[in-house]
Amino acid sequence: MIARLRSTGTELEEPVLDEPLLDEPIGDEDVLTDKPWIVIVWNDPVNLMSYVVYVFQKLFGYSRQKATKLMLDVHHKGKAIVSHGNREKAETDVARLHAHGLWATMERDTPA
Repeated sequence: MIARLRSTGTELEEPVLDEPLLDEPIGDEDVLTDKPWIVIVWNDPVNLMSYVVYVFQKLFGYSRQKATKLMLDVHHKGKAIVSHGNREKAETDVARLHAHGLWATMERDTPA
């Protein structure tokens, strides 16, 4: 608690205690946090596999091995999660993938 003296003119009165600072919100309301978002690249019949590997390396800095694994997931499973983060990052990643001609979407990550 923080104490301060209340003044009335020239005389000081008794100390007044400020309300304590709280670390937690008051009440029973739940506080929603920003859940992470995932970026999904979908299979398409247009782009070459080597090009998809190149784009993953260029945009996300993945090693050739990781980019190839993700590309194979896209090819065989129909999709792969290529990045995650807050909503703004996911939107940026989707836009960059679209700019490179890949089909990508984003959605909220659900806990396993």
